[in-house]
Amino acid sequence: MDEIYIQRILKGDHQVFRQLIAKYKDMAYSIAISVVKDEFYAEEVIQLSFLIAFNKLSSFKGIAKFSTWFYRIVINESFKILKKNKTEFIDFVDTIPDISSDKIQEILNLELDDQKYYINEALKRMSPKESLALRLFYLDQNSVEEICSITGWTPSKIKVILFRARTDLKYILTNIFKLDKKVLY
Repeated sequence: MDEIYIQRILKGDHQVFRQLIAKYKDMAYSIAISVVKDEFYAEEVIQLSFLIAFNKLSSFKGIAKFSTWFYRIVINESFKILKKNKTEFIDFVDTIPDISSDKIQEILNLELDDQKYYINEALKRMSPKESLALRLFYLDQNSVEEICSITGWTPSKIKVILFRARTDLKYILTNIFKLDKKVLY
């Protein structure tokens, strides 16, 4: 379907680009927010990314999926914004934490809305690369090969980042959950 939209846009029907925006804006925002950690910067990234995609659409060769090509633009623009604003993120965990399975089970037993809240809070506290890798792999359900195409990272780098990200996520979720339980009681 994207190919049809792209052909129509390239032939001058620029209104069709709205269809691509509607289709990809949510995932683009998700990717951008996972890197920049700020909703205003994420919105700026999305606007820039759609402008770049529109202006460079004629250079899209169709070798990869449009989504892969577009998400790569979003990722590149996200890291440019971080660099421009000199935002630095430090990895949260240096060693593998010892977390009881009881704490994780408590988190898993939460309502779906509460789970989403805690996961989003944890993703905000993670490094941009780890948060991005988790979103692409678990939320967008991309394979390691697809993530390679989107990010330009090697498969081994992605696997290492995912391993660290899962470890950090577990640690962060446990600590957030502990803090919230103290506030509630």
